[in-house]
Amino acid sequence: MPLIEGCKHEIEIVVPVDEVAHETEHVVKDVQKKAHLPGFRPGKAPVSIIKTRFKDAIRQDVLEHILPKAFRKKADEEHWNVVGTPNVTDIHFHDGEPLRFKAEFEVAPDFEVTGYRGIEVPYAEPQVSDEDVTKRIEEIRERKAEYINEDPRPLAPGDHTLVSVESIGGIEGEPIRSNEMALHIGNPETMPEFNEHLVGMSPDDEKEFDVTYPADYGQERLAGKTIRFNVKVKAVRRKELPELNDEFARDLGDYQNFEELREAIRKVIMAEREYAAQQEAKGKIVDSLAKSHEFAVPQAYVDHQIENNLRRSVREVTGRDIDPRSLNLDWTKIREQQSERATLDVKASLLLDKIADVESIHATTEEVDRELQRIAKAEREAVAALRMRFEKDGTLGRIAARIRTEKTLNFLFEHSRKVTPAEVPAESPSE
Repeated sequence: MPLIEGCKHEIEIVVPVDEVAHETEHVVKDVQKKAHLPGFRPGKAPVSIIKTRFKDAIRQDVLEHILPKAFRKKADEEHWNVVGTPNVTDIHFHDGEPLRFKAEFEVAPDFEVTGYRGIEVPYAEPQVSDEDVTKRIEEIRERKAEYINEDPRPLAPGDHTLVSVESIGGIEGEPIRSNEMALHIGNPETMPEFNEHLVGMSPDDEKEFDVTYPADYGQERLAGKTIRFNVKVKAVRRKELPELNDEFARDLGDYQNFEELREAIRKVIMAEREYAAQQEAKGKIVDSLAKSHEFAVPQAYVDHQIENNLRRSVREVTGRDIDPRSLNLDWTKIREQQSERATLDVKASLLLDKIADVESIHATTEEVDRELQRIAKAEREAVAALRMRFEKDGTLGRIAARIRTEKTLNFLFEHSRKVTPAEVPAESPSE
């Protein structure tokens, strides 16, 4: 089998005359049954007329039937693990002669994985200080703050207020309306124009003013626009924070006292940091593994990975699952920019699958069931109905594959050689 490059191969396939004749006869009969010709009842037109009148259609149908069938037969005989759809060229199709064509295709790579135990990775056990715990408690305390209406008076910097807001110009479509918008005057998160114009206003005062939003503003509808608002002050408010005591702890959950709450929060922060640190270490292990194994990967895999990466990026920005190929994108440029990263991702995925095979790592029924129960609870759907839907659309298999991959990553992390970042030698500057 001639190798073109990487995983790409080319083969010439010859289909014997009798097979071509048999397929042609089958197609002609099928066309004859459906043909409507003047002077003949359906299915009764002579074969000679059918062959003449529908010559091009018959030829196309024969090729569409016989080419994939002949390629699959050859691939099965040679035990090729074909990836994607072959590209067929140089078709020679003439009456009374064997059908010849060339097929260009990719096969899954055949490789061995070695050295995956004891991979050196920078890793330091996370630490949680008293200050970290105090900061997290203050964040919770802020969320539990209450806002008390004060006697009417002019607003000053630092005040909290409740206003009603309505856009009256500068925006197309449905106006922006909010009957109760909470604002903190002078806060960096409050638009500067609100900070400027609200100072000095009292409850029941109204004012119109323009607000200019930056080009990179989070809401696309407002980004880069100058909107005119009508604003009415409804109340001056005072923020009251709860006291940090045993009662505060009991209000948050099953804690006997404030010290129990602090210890619980310390454990939560530690778990978060351990997860983040381990995820970073696992990523470095996989990158090291991919870079240390040289083998070609099919371009079809790389293109699929690029599409998945783009789909994920689009979903993060828009909140919707959009097919990247429906967007007006320069695919040639995208491939150039993302090919190296996507190739490493594909190699990593193939290597993880191979390691899982070698080490007999798999997702158990219990693990898949637990994940199904978690999803069913989140989506408020019966587990049985969810399982049926996931079996039908292939999600169940993807869940099992994801669990298997995560277990393989855990295996690699457990068997890695952790070194402190200080022990890792600095990279030499490039020439």
